[in-house]
Amino acid sequence: MEVISYKEPYESIKDLPVGILVFEEDFGNLEYAGGLAESIKRVLSVEDFKGKEDTIVKVPLLDGDKVRTFYIVGLGKRDKVSFDNYRRASAIFVKRLRKDKVPTACLYAGQDLDYKRSKAITEGLLLGNYSFDKYKTNKENSFCVDEVKLYGGDKEGIRIGSIFADAQTFARDLVNEPGNVINPITLAEIAQRLAQEYGLECKVYDEKQIQEMGMYALWSVGKGSSTPPRFIHLTYKPQGEPRDRIALVGKGLTFDSGGLNIKTGDYMRTMKMDKSGACAVLGIMKALAQLKPQIEVHGIIGAAENMPSGSAYRPDDIIKTMSGKTIEVDNTDAEGRITLADALYYASNLKPSYIIDMATLTGACIVALGEYTAGLFTNNDEFGDKLLRLSLETGERLWKLPMDDKKLREKIKKSDADIVNTGGRYGGAITAAMFLEEFVGEGIKWIHLDIAGPAYLKEEFGYYSKGATGFGVRTCLEYILSLDKGA
Repeated sequence: MEVISYKEPYESIKDLPVGILVFEEDFGNLEYAGGLAESIKRVLSVEDFKGKEDTIVKVPLLDGDKVRTFYIVGLGKRDKVSFDNYRRASAIFVKRLRKDKVPTACLYAGQDLDYKRSKAITEGLLLGNYSFDKYKTNKENSFCVDEVKLYGGDKEGIRIGSIFADAQTFARDLVNEPGNVINPITLAEIAQRLAQEYGLECKVYDEKQIQEMGMYALWSVGKGSSTPPRFIHLTYKPQGEPRDRIALVGKGLTFDSGGLNIKTGDYMRTMKMDKSGACAVLGIMKALAQLKPQIEVHGIIGAAENMPSGSAYRPDDIIKTMSGKTIEVDNTDAEGRITLADALYYASNLKPSYIIDMATLTGACIVALGEYTAGLFTNNDEFGDKLLRLSLETGERLWKLPMDDKKLREKIKKSDADIVNTGGRYGGAITAAMFLEEFVGEGIKWIHLDIAGPAYLKEEFGYYSKGATGFGVRTCLEYILSLDKGA
């Protein structure tokens, strides 16, 4: 779908349906409909429509000898409206267009939209138009909108919003692909094609090279599968001297059966989503090649399948990592942190100022925060607080959890090795983050995002459909652009 800016009055729009965003009990934006504004208000009164957030009503009206269709969408109270309200309202609008099989429409959200509102609206439109129907033989119910004209939309806001949403959609597509399509080898091939198309550097290490580099943590998790692991390193380098360097690390379990500590059927279902962190990194790298910030960015992915077999790693195994530290395996289903151990150490050796890792890491984080919020863990409060502030604009909910509980940290130290891969049931998201911190280089500012809850949804809401969300893509992009601006 394409979003374009226009500045034509309502009377010259011809027969296109028009969406109008209104504030709760403040219908001033209806004046855009000219002489039909009062008729719309009467219909809204009959429908008891107040303009509350996340509500929509369709209003067909006779205009001379034609029927004109309006979609009135609520933003909520004016003094409480955030950028995400605009994003959600736009998504609700485009989802209704899809339901009504409308290919082209106009959207009015007020006079002279600024950059941020235009960007948020564009993201909402594109994300709400998403459909994963690749494997449906009957696509009758897979209608998507072709074009939305945004009145007074800021062209740069539309451009950047389109890049952001496209990156998130790219990640969603990858996550939604099943394990028989995307495995460690095919994921690496996707990264190589992405690099070739967008001018990124890409190095892929096979199973032999992984062992030669001493990445026995990644190797151990992946060796139980007939499809061997891969280690992926993508690099975006700006022209001229970079202002800073950041590494993004994504958990790339293309399927997680739990290994020898095998999951039950209910918990194994949807485990294609355990590559969400890796897919988010790929989406971000795709966007950076188009945004071209003056920041050097490294995308790091350890890709593996965690499968049970005669060659699978076992509980009680002790594994030597690339860093030289040893890990005792308590539970083979706590495999993500083991793969990230080598990935974080490798990323640290690149000497970035910042590392952000994204991982569908723990069910404990979902228990703590629910399905719609990711846990944020950091060794630098200033870094963490900035990402939290940016997430308020992007609508990707984050909540900071503590890293200073010494008694919890002791739980992952009680081992025959340097560290054990689980710290018990209680505080599981925190002990998992503490485990990861052991492999982050000294002096590097680091954030771990546990995206286990919001990475994959069982039902649609707002601008998300059921399935993969691409969570984390837009917030990380905002952070990198803020580094570029020195903000």
